[in-house]
Amino acid sequence: MIDAILDTVPNKFADAILCQAHCCNKKILDLGGCMQFLKSPKGFITILSVVFVGLAVAAFMLFGPPQLLALSESPDFCASCHVMEEQHTAWSHAGAHRRVRCVDCHLPNGNHIVHYVWKSIDGMKDVISFNTGMVPERITLSSHGAKVVQSNCIRCHAEAVSHLDTTRQCWGCHRQLRHRMTGTVATR
Repeated sequence: MIDAILDTVPNKFADAILCQAHCCNKKILDLGGCMQFLKSPKGFITILSVVFVGLAVAAFMLFGPPQLLALSESPDFCASCHVMEEQHTAWSHAGAHRRVRCVDCHLPNGNHIVHYVWKSIDGMKDVISFNTGMVPERITLSSHGAKVVQSNCIRCHAEAVSHLDTTRQCWGCHRQLRHRMTGTVATR
C-alpha cells in the first residue's frame, strides 16, 4: 500500500524524501529526521507544548475575561479603533440597522468556521493597518467585503428581494445605508 502511494509522488520529489531502510529494504519517508525527533522525549514535549498552548489560546478566546470572543463581535469593539468612529456614528443613526451588529453585515454568516476565519483575517488586517499607520483616508469595502455584505443583505431580506435582481448591489439604491452617507440625501 505504501508503495502505491509513493508511486504517485513525482520522481524529483520522491528522491528528495525517500530512502531505503537498511533492515528490511522497504521505502520509508525520512523527513529530515523529523520522525526521530518526534519519537524523542524532547520532540514529544515540544508537540505537547504546542497543543497545550493552542488549546489554552482557544479556551481564552472562548471563555476568557469576560468572554472575549463575544465582546469582539460588538459594535463598540469595532468602534474602539479611533479610525472607525465615523462609521460607528453613522451606523448608530441608521434606523433599523442600528440594532444589527457590524459582524452581521461585514462577515460571512452561513458557516461558523468561515465566519471566524474571515473574522481573524479581517481583524488582523485592521490591526496591522492601524498599528502601522497605513489606514486609508477613506475606508471602503474590498471586493470580497462587497460580496459578503451583498449576501448578508439577501440573507436577511430574502422575502423582500425574492422578486428583485439580486446581482445589483443593494447599497446602489439604498445609498443611505453606506456609513459615510447615513442621514444625508444621496443622489446620483
